[in-house]
Amino acid sequence: MAKSKLVKVNQKIAENVTKGYKKIEEGTVGGYKKIEADAVGGFNKIADKFVDNFLTRDGESVEDARKRLAAEQQAREAAKAGK
Repeated sequence: MAKSKLVKVNQKIAENVTKGYKKIEEGTVGGYKKIEADAVGGFNKIADKFVDNFLTRDGESVEDARKRLAAEQQAREAAKAGK
């Protein structure tokens, strides 16, 4: 009977420890994801503003400028690889 009670108490303790760990883990991961999303969002906002101010041509949207710049970069890389 004594072993049975010890086993039950041990299982309860293990369950409570596991629940506590899961809560801490979820809070930590959730906090990290929020910080990451905010950092990436801020960077993208700054990058879009830079492209808009310095790299767009008349009447060109930021998205169009990014596509044009990517195509130009690919052309440069292809020309460099062809040498």
